[in-house]
Amino acid sequence: MWTWSYRVSALIIDTSSWIAYLGDGQHAEVIEEALTEGRVYLPPVVAAELTSGNLGKREMNELVFFLQDLALCHTPLEHWLRVGNLRVKLRGMGETISTPDAHVAQCALDLGGELLSEDHVFERIAEPASLRLAAR
Repeated sequence: MWTWSYRVSALIIDTSSWIAYLGDGQHAEVIEEALTEGRVYLPPVVAAELTSGNLGKREMNELVFFLQDLALCHTPLEHWLRVGNLRVKLRGMGETISTPDAHVAQCALDLGGELLSEDHVFERIAEPASLRLAAR
């Protein structure tokens, strides 16, 4: 009997999409499906950005509890060297990207996954960086 086999890819969610999701439920179907399937990975910088928001103690505790349940992107020195190389490559093509954005993109690249973001910088760099963006 023939069966289809496919690998469900990791989903990296940028800070902008987490804020939209947590605020008014944007992309709820995509994010909740990925959460259920256990394929959401958290870049460390996204955790830092989310927890640096102006939240009350209760909301912060709930956010931290939620984030602790996500798989963290593995970011050894080699990852950060690839982040720097990505920035250099893109700069050579006329695109400037911040280190945090390059880190998020590199997490998706390292995992062979998709990136969900509201930030249009990722649309500009998707093709030259071979970055796959999640359908919104």
